Amino acid sequence: MDANHVTEPHAEDFILALSLELAVGKWKVALHDGQRERPAVHTVAQPQAAARLQAVLDVIEQQKLKWSLPASVRIVVSYEAGQDAFWICRALQAHGIECYVIDPASIPVERHKRRAKTDRLDAIKLVINLRAWLRGERDRMHVVHVPSPQDEASRQLMRDRGQLQKEVLQHRDRMRKLLATLGCWDEVNHKAFAGRLARDQVRCHDGTPLPPELRERLLRECERLALAEQQLAALEKTRQASLPAPARQRSDDLARLKGIGEVGASRLALELFWREFSNRRQVGACVGLVPQPYDSGESQVDQGIINRATGGCARCWSRWRGPGCATSPTVH
Repeated sequence: MDANHVTEPHAEDFILALSLELAVGKWKVALHDGQRERPAVHTVAQPQAAARLQAVLDVIEQQKLKWSLPASVRIVVSYEAGQDAFWICRALQAHGIECYVIDPASIPVERHKRRAKTDRLDAIKLVINLRAWLRGERDRMHVVHVPSPQDEASRQLMRDRGQLQKEVLQHRDRMRKLLATLGCWDEVNHKAFAGRLARDQVRCHDGTPLPPELRERLLRECERLALAEQQLAALEKTRQASLPAPARQRSDDLARLKGIGEVGASRLALELFWREFSNRRQVGACVGLVPQPYDSGESQVDQGIINRATGGCARCWSRWRGPGCATSPTVH
């Protein structure tokens, strides 16, 4: 064989890596084929989701022509898990494009010096990490498990219940604190409180009537509280019947365990045990024993992060299932 002969690369040797830095107003798209020093960066800012996704596909085709890449080149896309959840991943996979959702907390960050941070730089860093990950450097980032659309939709049942419970407590606590500013320590949990308030029978510490503005505000709070309690009661009546058949069977199995109630079993069946775990670290991240990138405020509910109390239920489940369960200590 001629020593000067150069073998032409095959189509399967090329990988067009692409990262998306998502924002409400625009997306940054970084592309890299491994043959150039710097990635190409584009911006798509269409106002509608379908148009913006199509713009990303157009950018891919334009870059393939510009870099003279084969038509059958392997395309791999990544973006960080966030408020857009998984619809982008599913839409790209429907077009035959390989896509991964990345845990933002798993991306290494240089902390020895101050660094610039913009959407453009984040997109470039993400696409560089993606190429390294594809080469086998698995410590560059961790991929998030993408649930099926049905599994994701089924979780809304228990999340809505938890949100309604929180709203009921918030309304009661708000009314209690407003009354305390005037030395009124009346109990607001009783249903008769709204009637007493409407008849102007709720008084300040010295027996004087409540200020009209405060009284009107409390009446509006009572109306919102009544609506939240009504929705919560209706949801409780239909909760078990609304569970999908596989989740209902898992919920019934869990309910037989000591220390797990009916509601907790339903939550576990919908939030946890549809997942596939390969090691204890994944289990710990799911149940909240490992710090999460969205571990603040309402985002715990929005992102589907399970609270620490669920960890005890998960351990009960693993003991019941035995050594073969993914949450068992025998899994490494």
